[in-house]
Amino acid sequence: MMRKLRETMTRDAKNCCVIGLLLMVAMGAVSAPAQSRVEDHTFPALGAPHQRKVEVAWNRFHDHQGIGAILARLHKAFPELTRLHVIGTSSEGRDIWCLEVTARSVGDPDRKPGMYVDGNIHGNEVQAGEVVAYTAWYLCHQYGRLEQVTELLDERVFYLLPSINPDGRDYWFHEPHRASSSRSGLEPTDNDRDGSLDEDDYDDLDGDGYITQMRRKDPQGRYKPHPDYPEYRMVRAKADEFGQYEMLGWEGVDNDADGRINEDGRGGYDLNRNWAYDWQPGYIQYGSKDYPFSQPETRAAADFVFAHPNIAGAQAYHNSGAMILRGPGREGAEMQREDERVMELISERGERMLPYYRSLIGWKDLYTVWGGADDWFYGGRGVVAFTNEMWTRKNLFKKDARPSDTDEAEFIERVLMGDGIVPWRPYDHPTYGPIEIGGLKKEWGRVPPSFLLEEELHRNMAFTLYHADMMPLLRLGPVEVETLAADLFRVWVTVENQRLIPTRTKQDRIHNISPPDIISIAGDDIEVLSAGRVVDRFFKRVEAVKRRPHRVLLETIGGMDAARVQFVVKGRGSYEVTVDSTKGGLLTKTGSLP
Repeated sequence: MMRKLRETMTRDAKNCCVIGLLLMVAMGAVSAPAQSRVEDHTFPALGAPHQRKVEVAWNRFHDHQGIGAILARLHKAFPELTRLHVIGTSSEGRDIWCLEVTARSVGDPDRKPGMYVDGNIHGNEVQAGEVVAYTAWYLCHQYGRLEQVTELLDERVFYLLPSINPDGRDYWFHEPHRASSSRSGLEPTDNDRDGSLDEDDYDDLDGDGYITQMRRKDPQGRYKPHPDYPEYRMVRAKADEFGQYEMLGWEGVDNDADGRINEDGRGGYDLNRNWAYDWQPGYIQYGSKDYPFSQPETRAAADFVFAHPNIAGAQAYHNSGAMILRGPGREGAEMQREDERVMELISERGERMLPYYRSLIGWKDLYTVWGGADDWFYGGRGVVAFTNEMWTRKNLFKKDARPSDTDEAEFIERVLMGDGIVPWRPYDHPTYGPIEIGGLKKEWGRVPPSFLLEEELHRNMAFTLYHADMMPLLRLGPVEVETLAADLFRVWVTVENQRLIPTRTKQDRIHNISPPDIISIAGDDIEVLSAGRVVDRFFKRVEAVKRRPHRVLLETIGGMDAARVQFVVKGRGSYEVTVDSTKGGLLTKTGSLP
């Protein structure tokens, strides 16, 4: 009784205090708390921006217009960090956007080592577009707050292209589909070679917005409903037992009366087989189209890359399978061993950053690809390139083993509360007669559920940032001057590459893709008599240049290595040393001869 009385008195006293405070505020005796302090009850978690100029929900997907709106808002909110380009248009006239992100006030953006990142070259691989947009959002918000991000944007430039295939992306979002359809671009194509274009696509027979499966009751059928989750899964009957259903494929009818269903859908080619390296025609590589870069989407991307020779790293995002893929795409294609070792080291770090992901070689560990983007970036441009196949269903239960059909059905029922399937319902098919339509929604299988999406975006972005950080980072060491005689000096210049990727890969050097690095010296009152690359700094052996001694050409500045050159100059006064590397940047240092 006494305890209840004390609690009542304490509660009444608190209420009186609150009422009194409100009266004093009303009378002007005290000031009301600041509005921001009253409303701000949220606190950022580790890894999240503390202040968000651009609010984006990263637990959902955005169509092409939505992605474009995010980029435009970022550009408006961070004009000191961004430029927004339209690099071309798709087959159906949609803009292909690139957001350039760098500290624009620190150095010349065009001379910083460039990181090219694209996604969604396959229309249905939608989280690939989200991760590129997330990368832009994260970089902008964390610049000036996190030292690693600040240094990255001070020293590098990012070219972020969320969707190389905006037609396919929007088609997957806004039209009925299954998980793996709408991979293609949407230029009309005669896939079945009957003289008509795109005349027999999937049909949403029941009008529910999904392309699901068709089944027909058949006592000799080889399928039956899952015993524990009959609404979620069909399973094969055992070899010695009858089934209950015959599976008839995806929803559709024979639109062109040729005796086949769904054989000529929209588009029907592969933009990731249309790049100008190891390209092969359609009878060897399905979906390659008429000739390399025949499609406006791949041609726009290639033109952009050609216009930015500073690009030293490339990253593409696809789904699914949890892979960090690198070339070559075919057996016997070019891959220099020293370049492969660099890629191995980067992808090994990626395996630690991305649980359940595996570092794989395209042709060896997956399948042969002719005319793929990775091969063009490396083989044709000498750029270290990766493709990440995002998402694995191992993440559903956080186990190394891939979940079984039963596991997945349990996840849909218990974790997603049934959101993931379309219940089976009867339909009278013009060819098959009475059937049932139902099964998994297009959002299941190849893309993460909402609450796992942001983790997938952030971890993959972190790998991209690590890759970008491994691009060449040049530093000019102290310039040493040695007096040889009156007005005659020996000048020693050391240039360090403080990162793993060389300024020119072996592939670049063999094929002369980008020009050599140049170290030069100049001054109004000095004459350069001789110069050369130092091949032994202890015994001071120099490999002399034969002409134009004011400049020394270097094949490359290796990863985690240094290059040294010597100039012999005559004169007095000030000088300027310049390091000009296409993929390593532009550096200068001034001094005076004693």
